[in-house]
Formats: sequence, structure tokens, C-alpha cells
Amino acid sequence: MRHFQPSELKRYLESGATPLLLDVRELWEYEICHLPNSILLPMGQISQRFSELDPNAEIVVICHHGIRSRQVALWLEHYGFHSLINLQGGIDAWAKTVDPQMSTY
Repeated sequence: MRHFQPSELKRYLESGATPLLLDVRELWEYEICHLPNSILLPMGQISQRFSELDPNAEIVVICHHGIRSRQVALWLEHYGFHSLINLQGGIDAWAKTVDPQMSTY
């Protein structure tokens, strides 16, 4: 698993990379703020729904502060996912350092 700071992820996306942006927060959190083109798959549903994900795809895992996303990424690694990136500091750090107009909670 790799770890990106928000500014690194911003540059990566701007370079044309198209990883799957997997948001593992709850629906109420996602409704407040999320990255464009991200998909919501709450952490509590990962074990039942991870087969919906491509284990060979590059996946950026996102949560509020980077803790749940790291746990999910470790879990996915255990089940054969090869190209995972944890957004360090989560959506909160993204809002503070990349997009100050984003709503926070």
C-alpha cells in the first residue's frame, strides 16, 4: 500500500491518472463532502461487497482522517488487491490543504 498526502493525490489526478476513488465513510459523511467521481462503499459493507471491486485496479481509499481507509486498504491487501493508495489525513486534510471551499464536519 502506498500513502498519498492530499497534495500528492491532487497532482496525481491532474497528471491524468484515473484510479478508483473509494470512499469508505458513511452516507451522511459522504453527503456533506466528497471527491468528484468517488464511489461510496462504507467500511461496514466492505466484507460483503468487495467482490464488486477489481483487485487489479488502482484504488485510492478515502475516509474522514485516514484511519478507516488505512484499515480497509490493509483488509483489501489481505484479499489480493495489489494497487492501493491510502489518502493520509482523509477528506478533512484534503479540504484544509487542497480545497478550502469544501464543506467539513
